[in-house]
Amino acid sequence: MNRAELQQLAADRLADAKALLVTKRWAGAYYLAGYAVECALKACIIRHLMASDQFPEKKFSEQCWTHNLSQLFTAAGLKIEFDAAQVADPELLANWGLVKDWSESTRYERKSPANAEQRYEAITDKKHGVLTWIKARW
Repeated sequence: MNRAELQQLAADRLADAKALLVTKRWAGAYYLAGYAVECALKACIIRHLMASDQFPEKKFSEQCWTHNLSQLFTAAGLKIEFDAAQVADPELLANWGLVKDWSESTRYERKSPANAEQRYEAITDKKHGVLTWIKARW
């Protein structure tokens, strides 16, 4: 899968999440919104690799085959920049606090309307959203 495909998948999963919010399918919306962030970070990883003139270490690929968003930030080479951005932007920090614990296992959890909507907004907020921040770097 290439960078453009991952970017499109992120957009598709976000659109799916929005459609599920409209139909009050809270858990599915939360789950797919998290996948949008995951796909966006994986697009950033490809960009990071393309910018490097060094071959990645052997275990790097294994570190990328994860659903852990914090680990993906590190693999994309964005952790230090994202940490600094959160210090400078308390709303981004609060939004990351709502998003960071997403995992693929959330597909087994029920979500309240407020829970799903808050997390969707934390991801998509035009000025302070986690995905908004990532997309500026993918």
